[in-house]
Amino acid sequence: MGKTIGIDLGTTNSCMSVVENGRPIIIPNDKGERTTPSVVAFTKDGERLVGVSAARQAAVNSDRTVTSVKRQMGTNWSINIDGKKFSAQEISAMILRKLRMDAEAYLGEPVTDAVITVPAYFNDIQRQATKDAGKIAGFNVKRIINEPTSAALAYGLDNGSAQKIMVYDLGGGTFDVSIIEIGDGVIEVLATNGDNHLGGDDFDERIMKYVLEDIKKRFGADISKNMTAIQRLKEAAEQAKKELSSAAMTSINLPYLAEARGQMIHYDTTLSRAKFEELVYDLIERTAVPVQNALDDAGIAPSELGKVLLVGGSTRIPAVQDKVRMMTGIIPSKNINPDECVAQGAAIQGDTLSGGKMELAGTTGGILLLDVTPLSLSIETVGGVATRLVERNSTLPIHYSQVFSTVAPFQSSVDIHVLQGERPMAADNKTIGKFRLNGIKRAPAGVPQIEVTFDIDTNGILTVSARDLDTGKQQSITITANDRMSDAEINAAIHDAEMYASQDQFRRDTFTVLSEAGTLIGKVDNALHNAPKDFDKDEKKRVKTDLDELRKLVTKLKPEKMTDTDLNDVRSAMKRLEESSENIRTVSGIG
Repeated sequence: MGKTIGIDLGTTNSCMSVVENGRPIIIPNDKGERTTPSVVAFTKDGERLVGVSAARQAAVNSDRTVTSVKRQMGTNWSINIDGKKFSAQEISAMILRKLRMDAEAYLGEPVTDAVITVPAYFNDIQRQATKDAGKIAGFNVKRIINEPTSAALAYGLDNGSAQKIMVYDLGGGTFDVSIIEIGDGVIEVLATNGDNHLGGDDFDERIMKYVLEDIKKRFGADISKNMTAIQRLKEAAEQAKKELSSAAMTSINLPYLAEARGQMIHYDTTLSRAKFEELVYDLIERTAVPVQNALDDAGIAPSELGKVLLVGGSTRIPAVQDKVRMMTGIIPSKNINPDECVAQGAAIQGDTLSGGKMELAGTTGGILLLDVTPLSLSIETVGGVATRLVERNSTLPIHYSQVFSTVAPFQSSVDIHVLQGERPMAADNKTIGKFRLNGIKRAPAGVPQIEVTFDIDTNGILTVSARDLDTGKQQSITITANDRMSDAEINAAIHDAEMYASQDQFRRDTFTVLSEAGTLIGKVDNALHNAPKDFDKDEKKRVKTDLDELRKLVTKLKPEKMTDTDLNDVRSAMKRLEESSENIRTVSGIG
């Protein structure tokens, strides 16, 4: 059985881990880096770039570069590139496919099984979208688990004594807080809360807005529509934020930022930590309500917490750490890596699901993970009311049935509107699905007995079934949720991804062969120059003929436009030159 890797699919950066010799280790990408930018770009010659290479060219190709796609998961967002639409799932799948290729290169074996993490506050559609992205990327997604829960797994590996902990997870695009109890080899989530649109991106945005206003004052120019300048500014804002985590002051220096009113804007300013904290004060304050909600739902006071874990890169901000200390009265722990612990926890869960024998420190008998559903599930009833069936923070998996009836006489079908959220009215919650049950036995209103069953699996993903108790027959339900991908759409995306992977491999092959051809040409040129004067003239002439043929091919062909035939022609010409030049390279001392 192959290894199951853990993937933290982040808003700004992603990370991979695998269990080796009983410990989770980080899998580096092809550049040797421990995290990979969650960035996808499309070049004008049709190449797709993912990760470091995509991030590096973002400033000069901003309209064809996608960042922070995680925030679009479970929505109908798409980007149109050269007449083809790509959904959030497909863009995420490109990131996941890149991670899979890097993992296979590092481990030296095929990788198909994965545990992928999501924000604890992701709803059903967002979780399903993440699972779909994994499927498109070629993964068998064994489990979707919550990021704070995953971090607690990584922490519990070395800290298995009975305790209640808070995981405060502020990443690039999302915020989660979970109250988790550890004891006797069990990690049980007591409550979770959060905000899917709060993270490091928002902190960067505040710095960007501050700089744009400063540029308007100093230069009288609005450069907010200049995408290249905005991308450079975004990168500078992120860097300034990071530097202010360890320094009291930082410089933002952007020469040749943009041209306005006939003058070139060379921007330079100093940003203090105090000013930065003023700019983001309300964002940090927004984390207080989810923290209090999670504590209330868990039924505990901050004083009952044994530890507060900081997860996510944005928790490096000193003001964030101060806020956590103020809310809990506890100095937050820094003994886990905030960028890597989520992926490590996912790897631990993957190892457990694959039959591994890992244990929490000080315990025996393996690891049991008990997670919760983050949001309540309801159905719309008369008057547009959201009638709650499953309360938030219910332990997974969940199997719940309730009997409903008709509101009009002699109905032969009934529409059931399933919702996710905490608001009392249906219109204020998120639609998960609309189900139509057909073939109900005609009867006066209130007589038919329709049992609707909600099943939430260990991934937090919901399925719904229904049956008419009068006949005892299971009835079919058509689930319609516009934000989900259909099986046909998923299969089409898989086909597209595999086709692109094949094209990508061919592109790599062309660059490799052309590079090898260039090296061979150089060697033969050198050999001809250094050949003894008495070397056979006919053989020398044959070498020159083969050399000229290969040189013409390499000069004429463009890598991005090469076909299989072109590639085979180059390989054949290389083979002829290697054979004809073997003697002259030997006598010239050139391999």
